[in-house]
Amino acid sequence: MLPRKFIHVGEIFVANEPTEIVTVLGSCVGVCIYDRFEMIGGMNHYLLPLWNGNGLESPKYGNIAIPKLIEQMERRGCLKRNLEAKIFGGANIHKTNSEGQMIGKKNIMIAKQILAEYHIPIKAEDTGGNNGRRIMMISDVNKVMLKYTKNEMFDGN
Repeated sequence: MLPRKFIHVGEIFVANEPTEIVTVLGSCVGVCIYDRFEMIGGMNHYLLPLWNGNGLESPKYGNIAIPKLIEQMERRGCLKRNLEAKIFGGANIHKTNSEGQMIGKKNIMIAKQILAEYHIPIKAEDTGGNNGRRIMMISDVNKVMLKYTKNEMFDGN
């Protein structure tokens, strides 16, 4: 049985050994990155697409979390040319707030934009829709399992 690491909003985790990396996403996005030669995987979980420069630079923003995940992979010996990504989340879970409906779409767009800038191909994605997701990445084989959650769990505040 593999060790399991649950990551919360604003967290990044790169596994040094085979690990099940788990998170739950609503309008947030999780980017899973894998080096197919080093067999190293990592995941982030971000809440908002862009840090506006005010306050602390935090990986709760996609434009911070994705580059930081890539940097952490490189520190472990991974090369950008060997990386591939899978993206999940970005659901429209706020039924009453039109601005909230756009957050998921913006989170998805920033992931695709940044990964394209780094020339990291997206090998799979399950994004958008109206339901949250629970994902589990098996870090050393780049397998991601997904389960949809009922959006009642996310309704409200």
